Amino acid sequence: MGYRVAIVGATGNVGREMLNILEEVDFPVDKIHAIASRKSIGVEVSFGDKIIKCQDVEQFDFSTVDLVLMSVSGAFSKQWAAKIGEAGPIVIDNSSAWRMDPDVPLIVPEVNPDDVEWADRKNIIANPNCSTAQLVVALKPLHDRARIKRVVVSTYQSVSGAGKEGMDELWDQTKGVFVLGAPEPKKFPKQIAFNVIPYIGAFDDDGYTDEEAKMWNETHKMIDPDIKLTVTCVRVPVMVGHSEAVNIEFHEHLDADEARDLLRDSPGLVVIDQRHDKGYMTPKEAQGEFPVFVSRIRNDPTVEHGLNMWVVADNLRKGAALNAVQIAQLLHERGLIGQKTLA
Repeated sequence: MGYRVAIVGATGNVGREMLNILEEVDFPVDKIHAIASRKSIGVEVSFGDKIIKCQDVEQFDFSTVDLVLMSVSGAFSKQWAAKIGEAGPIVIDNSSAWRMDPDVPLIVPEVNPDDVEWADRKNIIANPNCSTAQLVVALKPLHDRARIKRVVVSTYQSVSGAGKEGMDELWDQTKGVFVLGAPEPKKFPKQIAFNVIPYIGAFDDDGYTDEEAKMWNETHKMIDPDIKLTVTCVRVPVMVGHSEAVNIEFHEHLDADEARDLLRDSPGLVVIDQRHDKGYMTPKEAQGEFPVFVSRIRNDPTVEHGLNMWVVADNLRKGAALNAVQIAQLLHERGLIGQKTLA
């Protein structure tokens, strides 16, 4: 027996990827609905060998489904997620709207699966920021072994993290450079083709961006509030796949060899770490893949218990759609889909 599932935001990059992954992992679906805003009514999306037409979010009866996967803006989610949850289904939301709500679990299944048990408080589960998701998968087994004291992260985030408009802008600018000059930026504040932009999101008063703040706030909620974490988020001219240079300081000794073995044995991770010119992962190679990849694992001799590593993942998959589907699988395994009574 399968579930009645709705994808809200089905026409976007992540929404389409959710449909693809549900079919890839053979999630038990009896009926699938594609939901979008009124301007996308009738737009066709694919689910396996089926073509389904988008329905209007304002007209759809959410009490007729068991599970809703949402990939929409934070403002849209704030308006709709609670209403949908009250109608009965569990909502797995990909936006930032609910991540820090104390009554909403923020989940990466490899990191804090037991938090799904209190999803019935609002019938909403939050999906973390794409750059956070891959980071915490790599940090959790190391923290369990040696207790992380401090982390310094520099991200190299692809344009797909800014949606289809970001991907189109990189493509158009890259072509334009070789013809009449790159067109003026619209989605990004500066030219992204053949460039990097050390700014994602919006500046806070402390000089950090909200994208950077998401990473430490979400890591604190999912792993440990005592971890000190500082971040610089950078947009790079890569279509799909986020990369992170991660420096970790531990309370206890952990050498690179043991860390490598721990990561190899941990769920959701693949270690590609050989000391030659092709012995590491790049975002291009991670595109379309499920795992988080870890490379360049080495001791940091500048601190007492330090380690460096390189973390790469497909941000549309583990950073968004895949993690949402894995949460759905976790709910299914624990028999939590279809429980209609709010706590």
